[in-house]
Amino acid sequence: MVAQLTSVERQFALLVLGLLSLCGLVMAAAANDDLFALHGGLVLVFAVGLGFLVLSGLDAPEPSSSRFSEYYDDPSRVAIVLTMGWAVFGLAVGDWVAWMLAYPDLTFDAAWASFGRIRPIHTTAVIFGFGGNALIATSYHVVQRTCRTRLAGQFSPWFVLLGYNLFCLLSVTGYPLGITQSKEYAEPEWYVDLWLCVVWITYLVLYIRTLARRREPHIYVANWYYLAFIIVVAMLHIVNNIAVPVAWNHSRAYSAFGGVQDAMTQWWYGHNAVAFFLTAGFLGMMYYYLPVRAQRPIFSYRMSIISFWGITFMYMWAGSHHLHYTALPHWVQTLGMTFSLILLVPSWGSAANALLTLNGAWHRVRDDATLRFMMVAAIFYGLTTFEGSFMAIRAVNSLSHYTDWTVGHVHAGALGWVALISFGALYSLVPSLWGRERMHSAWAVEAHFWLALAGTLIYVFAMWNSGVIQGLMWRTYDPGGTLAYSFIDTVVAMHPYYIARAIGGALFLAGAAIGAWNVWMTIRGPAAASQAAGDDRPLTVLAGE
Repeated sequence: MVAQLTSVERQFALLVLGLLSLCGLVMAAAANDDLFALHGGLVLVFAVGLGFLVLSGLDAPEPSSSRFSEYYDDPSRVAIVLTMGWAVFGLAVGDWVAWMLAYPDLTFDAAWASFGRIRPIHTTAVIFGFGGNALIATSYHVVQRTCRTRLAGQFSPWFVLLGYNLFCLLSVTGYPLGITQSKEYAEPEWYVDLWLCVVWITYLVLYIRTLARRREPHIYVANWYYLAFIIVVAMLHIVNNIAVPVAWNHSRAYSAFGGVQDAMTQWWYGHNAVAFFLTAGFLGMMYYYLPVRAQRPIFSYRMSIISFWGITFMYMWAGSHHLHYTALPHWVQTLGMTFSLILLVPSWGSAANALLTLNGAWHRVRDDATLRFMMVAAIFYGLTTFEGSFMAIRAVNSLSHYTDWTVGHVHAGALGWVALISFGALYSLVPSLWGRERMHSAWAVEAHFWLALAGTLIYVFAMWNSGVIQGLMWRTYDPGGTLAYSFIDTVVAMHPYYIARAIGGALFLAGAAIGAWNVWMTIRGPAAASQAAGDDRPLTVLAGE
């Protein structure tokens, strides 16, 4: 990075990092609570460390124009390592939380280890740490290959990647101290939200600049999905996190909304985080890496475009289906239910497009565990979107809402769709980026696949069963018209299912640990003599119709 910065880029980087250092110093010195001071110190360390890296290249000569003839893959390489690190950490914390629900004493009487504080560490680490880094790594890679151009900028890709991971670190360190905005996905402190806003807008500008510099006249559909993911996440993050700080030097803040308005705003964020962070971005991943790995063109490029616009428009209106039987106006609930049902069409269009792409390549699916990751992910995507539309129906929601059925549904998507497509994409990408002929161990990829699939199925089936039992027990009345079961009765009935869920999570964690080891050993392995790092199959394999 340092050797290839122009003087203008270097001056801009030092200006940005200088301002960030000043902010961190002021936060640490003038803090009104310990968390604010701790985070100020972390910001200061981040800015100073990156600043020294930039300063170390002050004497470097101006980079030649030849750098634009090569892809810029170093940020993707670092993002992949961070992705696997966050995956193992987040899944380990999640499995601890799962065992804690079966055996509550696993808090070890520590306030910071309570379920309410550990659970958001898990969700942030796996959704934003693992998922977000996977999206950054693959989006950097895909936009360069499909546009046949280098990333627009030398410093900004690193600023986005490292700044985003600073956001994840600030969030995870705040939760054990009990500081969140009490939102569904455990929103961090107000100043952390502001930092993410700066990073995310930089990401958007970088992506648009790269698209504008493309040498390929056509914008491949994967870029449409990545761009929608970046734009809409920026929109919903800004609106959902409008807050008024208690004081400028205090970590706590009050939401700008209240009551029903806050609930609707929160679920506009909550569901669109699923829609555009956990769906659109990973569909972009699927539309590039699945056809490349299968060596087949997309079955129908036209279908991919129709699905894109259907998902982009329909998903925006579906969030209120999480608020059935609440104070939200009935017509808004009905609107969310209606759009959720219509959403099934474009969602299944993408799932079918992926599976039909494999026509003529099923022998590769049989023999290639990496491609099998992507194929099973597409199946889970189709199943989960069907289940989501089904659960949005008000009558079904009366049974499923607030139960473990919803937990099973979420993890069918998170483990079966998001994680599997990410692992498949990374296994396809790692040998290419590091110039290796293949992954270090084909056996380890195979073992990871079967552990991940078994863990997901055990987890999801356990939660489906426990959720339906919960819903039925909560609505069962005795002949006298009173509830037949107390709440504690339902908790006792869940115990064996919670143990099964924790076992499923442990299997999935074991697979991720094997995958992290395999990625690391591949990176350390010798380069293939016939393959230069960063090479990839040509765009023509993706063209389709």
